[in-house]
Amino acid sequence: MFDENDEIDRRHATRRNFLKLAGTGSFTAAVLAGAAGTLWSDSAAAQTANEEQERERAAEEVMTLATAYTMFADRSYPIMQLDMKENVQNLSGGRIYVKLAPAGQLGSANELVQKVQSGTIQAAQHSIANFAPYAPVVDLINLPYLCGSNQRFVNLVRSDHWTTTVHPQIEARGFKPLFYAIIDPRGVALRNSIDKPVLTPEDMRGIKFRVPGSEIMQTYYRMVGANPTPIAWGETPSAIQQGVADALDPSTGALYVFGFKDMLSHVTFTKAVPDAQVYSCNLEWFEGLPDDLREAVEFAAQVTGDQNLAKVPAARGYAMAELRRSGVEFHSLDDDQMAQWKEAGGFQRSEWDATKTHLAGSMAEFDKLAEAASTDGRAYVHDT
Repeated sequence: MFDENDEIDRRHATRRNFLKLAGTGSFTAAVLAGAAGTLWSDSAAAQTANEEQERERAAEEVMTLATAYTMFADRSYPIMQLDMKENVQNLSGGRIYVKLAPAGQLGSANELVQKVQSGTIQAAQHSIANFAPYAPVVDLINLPYLCGSNQRFVNLVRSDHWTTTVHPQIEARGFKPLFYAIIDPRGVALRNSIDKPVLTPEDMRGIKFRVPGSEIMQTYYRMVGANPTPIAWGETPSAIQQGVADALDPSTGALYVFGFKDMLSHVTFTKAVPDAQVYSCNLEWFEGLPDDLREAVEFAAQVTGDQNLAKVPAARGYAMAELRRSGVEFHSLDDDQMAQWKEAGGFQRSEWDATKTHLAGSMAEFDKLAEAASTDGRAYVHDT
């Protein structure tokens, strides 16, 4: 039988143990116990803290891994931070201890990238677009329909051509890419005052579409008929609620994680651009590891990347189920409808030629990247 007083006691114990662990420097233990649902138990929380302390004392190296997402985000947004921690620790035989700093504890986006580059922290999760200032070619992922679907994105970033031409540019600036986390393609999500879904570019007319500062994204949404409206991410929820913007384009998982479920009416899977994330580490730190530990980190990244691919459909399913409970309707496009989007704004259009040559260096080099995106490799991932 449910006892309200017992539940209150559990909540108080959970908060007390979290603060106790975090206050004594065991923040990683606190978030691990929270993720396991054992913070309410004094003994279980203490056991987790002791295990983490023993692992850290026994390790030769400490790898601080920072992310912008909570430990619970994986259920709908498969960012894989706990898996990465466990895999690095286990595959290094306990010689590397991973200290997690989730939920923006140490910053997010560009701030985390700068901390990795300077060596303030060893590793971080961030958007692949955050590499663009150091290797402009990576901004090609935002070119519409080049690698918008999950499979085309996996094909591209796991291709030999990407790793031999793009990674050296990133490494020249002090980073080592570890693995690319697949979330899902971006779509068209409408605020809940709009009751008709967007199925073709014609339906985008008059839509005030929230876009980031990316010139590519602004150009694309203009080409498909919308009125692109640059809005900082932190201001986007209020902009959607107040009607400053009518639509936005995060993946379904991101819409749920960032609390948009009660603000939306329709989501359409247009699949133009990926929601692309990457884990990177400081190159100097990595190269300073013994050979066998470098191999362990690389193998852990490969294993975590493969686990991520398997988790994508379940995470999407959870996010969709939760959004549907709030009244959101989802729409997939048929072949004819998808062809209209690609014809209106796809990367094959001549309007993108200057962007291709600027970012890739030449049309010939761009064509090699496009071929890589079109060529299936070993990895398979489910698409929307």
